[in-house]
Amino acid sequence: MTRRLLLVDDDDGVRLVARTALERVGGWAVTAVSSGEEALGQAATDPPDAILLDVMMPGLDGPATLAELRTNPLTAHIPVIFLTAKARTTHHARLLELGASGVLVKPFDPMQLSNEVAAVLGFGP
Repeated sequence: MTRRLLLVDDDDGVRLVARTALERVGGWAVTAVSSGEEALGQAATDPPDAILLDVMMPGLDGPATLAELRTNPLTAHIPVIFLTAKARTTHHARLLELGASGVLVKPFDPMQLSNEVAAVLGFGP
């Protein structure tokens, strides 16, 4: 069975590279959206197996999107991995305290992204 991932990033280039890498290298079925608001609607109507969520976005940012996801019974259980440009471990620790399953750093290696997502989620190769 193909695993489904919701990719949320306001940067068109990041969405394109990440989606292509996750689909072609990792075999994920990826739905990509550009905002936290879109993510909330998409996740509620078609819950994915996991969400890869950008931290800094206009409007509803990553942490606020995660908080909203956790209040909805349809989306509260979905593992969320933050994608951030900040490499500081204190920043990562704060994101994990919010309830994220993991934190990945941008820029990422497209050839390793699916393995990193799988590792955070505890999926085999």
